[in-house]
Amino acid sequence: MTGYFSVEKIRAAEEATGDLLTSGALMARAANGVARVALGELRARGAGIYGRTVGLVIGAGNNGGDALYAGAILAGRGVACHAVLLAPDKTHADALAAYRRAGGRVIDAFTAPLDVVLDAVVGLGGRGPLRPEAAQAFASRCAAEATVIAVDLPSGIDPDTGVVSDPSVRADVSVTFGEPRLAHLLAAPQCGRVEVVDLGLDLHDPDITVPDDRENAALWPVPGPRDDKYTQGVVGIVAGSATYPGAALLATQAAVAATSGMTRYVGPAAHDVVNHRPEVVAVERFDDAGRVQAWVVGPGLGADSRAHDLVETVLRSDVPVLVDADGLTILASRPGLLRGRTAPTLLTPHAGEFARLAAAPVGDDRLSAVRDLAATLGATVLLKGRITLVADPDGRVAGNDAGASWAATAGAGDVLSGIAGSLLAAGLTPLTAGTLAARAHAVAARIASGPAPGHPIGASDLAAALPDAITLLRQSRR
Repeated sequence: MTGYFSVEKIRAAEEATGDLLTSGALMARAANGVARVALGELRARGAGIYGRTVGLVIGAGNNGGDALYAGAILAGRGVACHAVLLAPDKTHADALAAYRRAGGRVIDAFTAPLDVVLDAVVGLGGRGPLRPEAAQAFASRCAAEATVIAVDLPSGIDPDTGVVSDPSVRADVSVTFGEPRLAHLLAAPQCGRVEVVDLGLDLHDPDITVPDDRENAALWPVPGPRDDKYTQGVVGIVAGSATYPGAALLATQAAVAATSGMTRYVGPAAHDVVNHRPEVVAVERFDDAGRVQAWVVGPGLGADSRAHDLVETVLRSDVPVLVDADGLTILASRPGLLRGRTAPTLLTPHAGEFARLAAAPVGDDRLSAVRDLAATLGATVLLKGRITLVADPDGRVAGNDAGASWAATAGAGDVLSGIAGSLLAAGLTPLTAGTLAARAHAVAARIASGPAPGHPIGASDLAAALPDAITLLRQSRR
C-alpha cells in the first residue's frame, strides 16, 4: 500500500531526524537518489552517459541544493552539466561549491540541446505559477526534447492540493524523498513516474492510502467451499426509468460480474433486465423484491414522487446502501433521510452531484472537500474522477488513479455503482468496497479502450470488460 503525505507531516519527519538533517546527510541521500534516476534516464536514451548534457534549473534553498549535489555526481561521471541559477544570492552555497568543483558550469540560459533537465525551482514550500524566467528555461528549444526530472515534485504544483498552476512544469519523472506527497496522486498526470528515495524517515498515518493490485486481489470476495448464492451476498438494484432504462441494464450487468452471489432488480426495466441478464431476479414493485444484503439506489431513477419514495424506503432499511445519480439529487434536497441510519452508507457523486450535496463546488482542494462532506453527512463519500477519492466519516481517505480518462463516458457511473454495491453485499466496508470498485472500474476501462493511448469506449464496453478486469486483478495475488 502506498501512502501519500502532507507537507506538514513530511517536514515533521525530516526535523525528527535531528543530526541527519542538520549535518546534510539527508541531502546527500536525496542527491544520490536524483543522480541515480538521472543516470538511468540518460542510459534509456541510448549511447551511454559520457558527454551527455544535463540542464539544471535551480531555485533557492534545499531543493536547489539537492539538484546541485546531484549535478556534482553526474559531472564526476562525465556528464556535461549546465545550471541556470534563478536566485543566485539564495542558492545553496555548499552545494554550488561542490557542483563547481566537480566541473559543473553555471550559465545564464541554455544554448545547446539537453538530454535531461532537472527541475529544482521550488520544493515543498512552492505555491503558485512559475515565474517568467523559470518558465522560459523549460520552454526553451534546448529543453524541448529533454526528459524532465522533477526534484521532489514539479514546480508550479501545490504539494497538498495538487492544483496545477499555469505555467508549471510537466515532469516525465518525479524523484521524491521518504514517501510520496499528496500532489503525486492528486496531480498524477503532471508528475509522471514517481521514484521514491529512502531517507530513513519515520512516517505514519498517511493522508491518503492507495492499495496495490496484490492487496486489492486479496480483498476481492471469493466463494469458499461452503458458500452458496445467499452467503456470497445478495445485492438489490433500484434503478432505471422510462427515460433512462439503460442505467438499470448497466448497473445490474456490473453487479452480476462483480461477485458470484445473487442480483435482484426493482424497477420499470424488469423485462429488459431479464432479457439482458436472465440470472437477475427482476420485479417492478419494491415490496416484491425479497431480502438483500445491500441496496444500490439511484441510477437513472428520475426525481419524481415515486423516486423520492423509493430512496426514502431504501434508506430506512438496516443494510448497507449505495446512493448514486438521481438518488444523490434527491438526497441533496432531503439530507434528513440519512439521519438515524446505523447501517453503512456509500455515496458516489461526480463533481456536479457533489456540489449539490455539499451546497458548494468541490473547489481546488478535493481532499479536504471529500473529507469534510463525509464527516458532515456521516457517510462514506466516493468522489469520482480520474483520481477517485473515497472518504470515511472518521477522516480516512483512500484513492485510485485510473491512469486515463476513457471511463469518463455516459453510464460509466452506473457500472461503478453495480460493482461497489455487490462488494457491499459481500460484506466489505464502504471504504474498501468503493476503493476496490474504483480500481476494477479503471482496469476494465483500460482493457476496453485497448493498448495505450487507447480509444473511446462506451459504458457497455466497460461493463463487458469487467470479468477480464477482475481476472487480471485476481492474478495479481499470485
